[in-house]
Amino acid sequence: MSLRRVCVYAGSKRGRREQYATATRELGRRLAGSGIGVVYGGGRVGLMGVLSDAALEAGGEVIGVIPGHLVKSEVAHESVTDLRIVGSMHERKALMSELADAFIALPGGTGTLEELVEMLTWSQLGLHHKPCGLLNVDSYYDSLVAFLDGAVQERFLAPEHRAMLVVSSDADALLAELATRASVIGDRDGG
Repeated sequence: MSLRRVCVYAGSKRGRREQYATATRELGRRLAGSGIGVVYGGGRVGLMGVLSDAALEAGGEVIGVIPGHLVKSEVAHESVTDLRIVGSMHERKALMSELADAFIALPGGTGTLEELVEMLTWSQLGLHHKPCGLLNVDSYYDSLVAFLDGAVQERFLAPEHRAMLVVSSDADALLAELATRASVIGDRDGG
């Protein structure tokens, strides 16, 4: 199984450091350049907008999934390849999961964190077998990684469940590892 589409979770704000937008732009271009479609939250603002614009400019497929109430707030990116409007945040996350072969979290706030953690939990529970990654731009997620490692030490998180999250500060290395894991899963599951 190769990576056809990757779901990318990213902040609805750009953040304080320009490195966040730079890394987001590079990831969007890399995905498009590799023929990998982007599935994301459908926004035109913050890092979400940077990601979708970069992938579109590089000729990539971009599928946005956004709840109707956010379309009404005028934050929807109307120029993506395919904009899917759903009724709730729950529907959004389920559809994004269904459309993607892997997940990557970029810098963001509680929404980004919640989406990533839900996909990790679903994987832990066997609801999906898709790899999850964290692009640790400029050490943004160091404290989250330390928390997860501490949860293993305190026996709240099994080491094999902690190992489900691929963490890298290098987009190419992260994508390569996610592709490897997706292939192993695809071989194991017969797909």
